[in-house]
Amino acid sequence: MTPELRWLLFTALLAGSLWIPFVVGINVTDFEGKEMLFARPPDPSKMQPWVHRSLRAHQNLLEQLLPFSVVIIVGALAHVSTSVTQFCPMAFFWLRVAHAAGFVSGVARAPLRPLLYLTGWCLMFVHAWQVIAHAT
Repeated sequence: MTPELRWLLFTALLAGSLWIPFVVGINVTDFEGKEMLFARPPDPSKMQPWVHRSLRAHQNLLEQLLPFSVVIIVGALAHVSTSVTQFCPMAFFWLRVAHAAGFVSGVARAPLRPLLYLTGWCLMFVHAWQVIAHAT
């Protein structure tokens, strides 16, 4: 497994686990509409702020993971691996860990949280640029 795919795997595992704070949160806190939880999606505005933020952190990572994954996989299929392409997914993973922890805890507010997201987006484009430039 290439370093790029390894870090993508770790990021996918993070995305696949970020539902846990939300589910824990809706089960350990009370909010209006909780009794209807299985009949309809809960209204996030009625939840504790950290529970709502955990839902948003999960959705946010899922939004960014799909395009980032495609870039990584295309690079792997094109057999492009440089020090830059190895750095980008590792940095992306740790940025997403910091983003999720900061988002759920409420510590990462503007401008930090949007900067973390934007940096992840930039890493995707840097990686894509390397793939385009080095594809044979």
